[in-house]
Amino acid sequence: MADKIDMEEEKASNGEALSNGLGNPKKRSPESMSERVKRIVRSNLLVILTVAGVIIGVFIGLGVRNAELNRTQIIYIGFPGELLIRLLKMIIIPLVVCSLVSGAASIDPKALGKLGGWAMLFFLVTTLIASSIGVVMAFIVSPGSVPLGKPNVEGLEEDVPQAKEVTDSFLDLIRNIFPSNLVSAAFQSVSADLDVQFHTVPIGTDQHGMNILGLVVFAIVFGIALRKLGEEGEILIKFFNSFNEATMVLVSWIMWYAPIGIMFLVAGKIVEMENVALLFASLGKYIACCIVGHIIHGVFVLPAIYFVITRKNPYTFLWGIFTALATAFGTSSSSATLPLMMKCVEEKNGVSKQISRFILPIGATVNMDGAALFQCVASVFIAQLNDTSLNFIQVITILVTATASSVGAAGIPAGGVLTLAIILEAVGLPTNDISLILAVDWIVDRSCTVLNVEGDAFGAGILQFFVDRTAKQQEDTELSEIRLGGEPSAAVPEHSPLIEKRGLGDTAKA
Repeated sequence: MADKIDMEEEKASNGEALSNGLGNPKKRSPESMSERVKRIVRSNLLVILTVAGVIIGVFIGLGVRNAELNRTQIIYIGFPGELLIRLLKMIIIPLVVCSLVSGAASIDPKALGKLGGWAMLFFLVTTLIASSIGVVMAFIVSPGSVPLGKPNVEGLEEDVPQAKEVTDSFLDLIRNIFPSNLVSAAFQSVSADLDVQFHTVPIGTDQHGMNILGLVVFAIVFGIALRKLGEEGEILIKFFNSFNEATMVLVSWIMWYAPIGIMFLVAGKIVEMENVALLFASLGKYIACCIVGHIIHGVFVLPAIYFVITRKNPYTFLWGIFTALATAFGTSSSSATLPLMMKCVEEKNGVSKQISRFILPIGATVNMDGAALFQCVASVFIAQLNDTSLNFIQVITILVTATASSVGAAGIPAGGVLTLAIILEAVGLPTNDISLILAVDWIVDRSCTVLNVEGDAFGAGILQFFVDRTAKQQEDTELSEIRLGGEPSAAVPEHSPLIEKRGLGDTAKA
């Protein structure tokens, strides 16, 4: 019997050696350079296509810009990009609601509260750091000290948001947390409006714009309620899980269209620009201050926080979400980038579905590092333009108000400008100068969105690290309890029926 087994093992090893084409089966042929390049390109094909889309879009925009196209032709150029935004917005609501319901229902309520607490702490700390960087950068660069005087921008005065009291803005935030109608919350939010007859009485009115905050709160509470139901809620939980998985399949399809859409979004925006040289001459220091601040926070501060906590390479993590970052730059909307971000962090960076689909929708709603930084720079910039010196109390007010108001900022293009009026009103600065910010918001808002999305992703990665570490500690504790539970005993000899049978056979022969 033993000889037969040895012969079979020898045949198997010879077959493996022949199949490998080598005498020693452990040795493998080294991977050639061309095969290695093909493998790297194949695994990063989407990222490469996205980067190429951005670069080609810039060149197309600069080349077509000199053709003096009319408004209709410009719309035609940006049409493929408009389709990308529409596709991404189409799946925001089902993705956010289903992912949060399934995530809240699959996580233990105690762990859910702990995760939410850690996430909110991370978002609050990073937003406060971003606000501080914005204030420091604004005082160092002094973007408001323009030698040619205050820049003149025409045609944007009617787009300046209405000035409101700080208290009214926080009341709006609370109103949006509790929507009166879930269907209307999908395309309307609540904002305080001054009554026509009594100009001091703010009345909550519905305005165009998705109330994503109200949907997030409802989905979390509804998921917790389904978990409380136990077996009765399992069917509905499975429904939301299946809906969520089907939505992510749609996201994977849309991702392959993203490079084309981003290319035409960038090209169309460059063609739309007017008086670029004049705006950069008068507002160049402000633009540079915002972008450099975003680079400092996104390239150094956030990766440093991630490295200190996890001891992992943060730039490898950034490379994994590069497609989502490029989409954020192209669409200028953190909400529209949410589907791609979920796909990237799960497939490239190893974040579990429970973490990514619970934390990222919350982050896209409340974590606005880029918006807070730009609002602080803009506030100091407007103060310098009006020769208004800010005292220590006003600077602290800007920091706190920018950090708090960024929570209610909509994850849409120019969403941060809407809350800038709150900060200016809090420190007594004129809100009419927001028209200057709107003139160059098309580029500043893009870097804001990239920073917002990056902060969300790092938050998910850090929470995944905490969850993994907690699970490992629990396993170690259970193993130590099991070891301590039994009394130490002498080594017991192994018993095997085959050994016993063979021993009996030998005895009989003897």
